[in-house]
Amino acid sequence: MTTVRRCAAALAASAVLCVALAPAAVAGGDVPAAPGASPSADPAPAPSPAESSPAEPAPVKIPPGLYGDKDPTYDGVWRQSLAMLGQFAAHVRPANQAVAWLKGQQCANGAFPAYRPEPARPCDAKTAVDSNSTAAAIQALSSLGGQRPAMTRGIAWLRSVQNKDGGWSYAPGTPSDANSTSLVIGAMTVAGVRPSSVRSAAGKNAYDALVGLSIPCDTASGADAGGFAYQPDAAGKLSANDDATTAAVLAGVGKRLVSGPVKAGPAPSCVPAADLSPERAARNGAAYLASVLAATGHLDQPPMPGAEDSAPLPDIGNTAEAVVSLTATGYGDQANRALEWLKQNSGAWAQENGPAAYAQLILAAHATDTDPRNFGGIDLVERLNATGPAPKAIAVPASPAAAASTSVDEGGRAVLWLIVIGLVVAGYIGFRISVRGKTARP
Repeated sequence: MTTVRRCAAALAASAVLCVALAPAAVAGGDVPAAPGASPSADPAPAPSPAESSPAEPAPVKIPPGLYGDKDPTYDGVWRQSLAMLGQFAAHVRPANQAVAWLKGQQCANGAFPAYRPEPARPCDAKTAVDSNSTAAAIQALSSLGGQRPAMTRGIAWLRSVQNKDGGWSYAPGTPSDANSTSLVIGAMTVAGVRPSSVRSAAGKNAYDALVGLSIPCDTASGADAGGFAYQPDAAGKLSANDDATTAAVLAGVGKRLVSGPVKAGPAPSCVPAADLSPERAARNGAAYLASVLAATGHLDQPPMPGAEDSAPLPDIGNTAEAVVSLTATGYGDQANRALEWLKQNSGAWAQENGPAAYAQLILAAHATDTDPRNFGGIDLVERLNATGPAPKAIAVPASPAAAASTSVDEGGRAVLWLIVIGLVVAGYIGFRISVRGKTARP
């Protein structure tokens, strides 16, 4: 869900590539000796200085309309979608060029890949489409209005790759995870589709899968109680994952990535239940997040496998998402400290990570009714807009809360127009009846 997770996807893809290339290197027999090993009897000729110098990497070519200046191979659609959602939350309409780029990434079957460098070439079996890019793009398109055909195709594809347990995985055909399932719930919500009505061949829906990844509120669960796992481990055990929990809390109460503030109530508590509802699981997840944030005011990144330094590092992206999740579920008081921590510590991180990072902070500001143009002294909106084509400003509602009450899906606008038309027709009929009554009198 976060920019950190996008980077993890890139690392995973790199690892697969390395594994694929390894046999070829061995087969060539031109493998350097390990440090300290004796040289072979017949060593290969030493390469010339020119041959041993690494080639200069080709400069990354950023397509017109795309936000950010880094290689978009693993996060193009993701960062574009978040950038557009951040602009929507800040009452800014993206440039037509930015919208056209995003729509041009969609395949004919409705799916979106992480990045398609040649949009004019039709997608094929080698095009790596995924649920995260597709769900994020649907949410971004819903903020524009008039994008129903593209959204409908995207939803149809998501339906076609639903797992038997009712959930979704990042890549179709792999086990469901909490992050992907939560993103799809948000996409269906903005498209006017009830997630509970979309059932797999086994009769399961997205909430069934999500609740199945929640950790019970009992003493045996320890500090993980109430949290959500990304996926079970090899033995089927669930361990709390902060990224998965921030996503699942929003999805469990039917919220999307852009969520407005909700009046704060009492602190959340982890309540055991024999038959756990999606909302109860989400509120248990909120209790877990509040507990973790209470220690330092921020979430931490998990240690990298094999890293010598195991000291935890702050996870700024997930901290921003935790602020959104807690505030949108009515626990904003538990997010105040984290919000202030973000204002003081997120500037350099956002500058390094680009449009998606700025968007995450804007969404946190939007959820808490905070001015994103003065977030710890930083104008997040200006900096986000500067990463891509110049946007068009749109009317600013009275407050972020007012914006939150307006649906980002054109379905709500259609209902409003039907009401207006109905009132006009009713008025006209009443007028005609009145006129007839008057002319019938002697």
